[in-house]
Amino acid sequence: MASSILRRFIPRKTTWQYGQRLMSSTLDFSVDEQTGIALLKMKRKPVNSLNLEFLQDIRSTIVTLEQNKKCKGLILTSDVPKIFSAGIDILEMYQPNEERLHSFWRALQDMWLQLYVTPLATIAAINGHSPAGGCLISISCDYRIMAPNYTIGLNETLLGIVAPFWFKDVMCNTVGHREAEIALALGKLYSTDEALQKGLVDEVVPSEQIMEAAQKKLLEYVKIPNMARALSKQLMRQETADKLRSKQDSDIQNFVNFCLQDKVQQSLGFYLEQLKKRKSK
Repeated sequence: MASSILRRFIPRKTTWQYGQRLMSSTLDFSVDEQTGIALLKMKRKPVNSLNLEFLQDIRSTIVTLEQNKKCKGLILTSDVPKIFSAGIDILEMYQPNEERLHSFWRALQDMWLQLYVTPLATIAAINGHSPAGGCLISISCDYRIMAPNYTIGLNETLLGIVAPFWFKDVMCNTVGHREAEIALALGKLYSTDEALQKGLVDEVVPSEQIMEAAQKKLLEYVKIPNMARALSKQLMRQETADKLRSKQDSDIQNFVNFCLQDKVQQSLGFYLEQLKKRKSK
């Protein structure tokens, strides 16, 4: 664990000084003990793809912040240029070790449950592209602020895979059933402006202002009496979370069975080959 260093957040410059800080190879978080706001930056290069260990790191960091009595809210953002998170690490799914595949999907479930119903107020400062699992993280936060000229959406069908029911549930809760149905069927990636229009994000600001805007909005949340705000969030989200909790084992088995199908492996292999070709150009 990192040593505790007093740091403070200076709003106008969006610079963190004074507070608890932890740095790892994939995450960097700071806590302003005066405002109760934490900043969590994802930095798993090159694209913040969500593998088993990264998912476990995100979840354990949220748990750590929940245990800090001075922490009331969390800004979640990326330290990788132009990418918030590219979503699930395809290498976890392609030609997998079955035991690790089970553990990977459990880690994704656990991370999402921790984030989705955390008593902390959460703001996604979406400062890059946010497809698939990146979109899931974004829409699981209480409020979403996005920079212009990026895309966001659950685009799993474009890769030949299917978003699980709990991805679908959160998407429906966010944009409504009909829009979610169209989006999931087409693997739609929304531009920033489209995302704002559909309610996928709540606010659009220039990239250089996104941290200031996120802090300003989060201060509105943390000024609300903490118990009342957290219980209101629980009231809105508990049913969706409990639905997954009651089906975690079957969801894992369904995912593993699906991934191991020959057609799915072929589709994932084709996608990885296309990525290699793009990188070689």
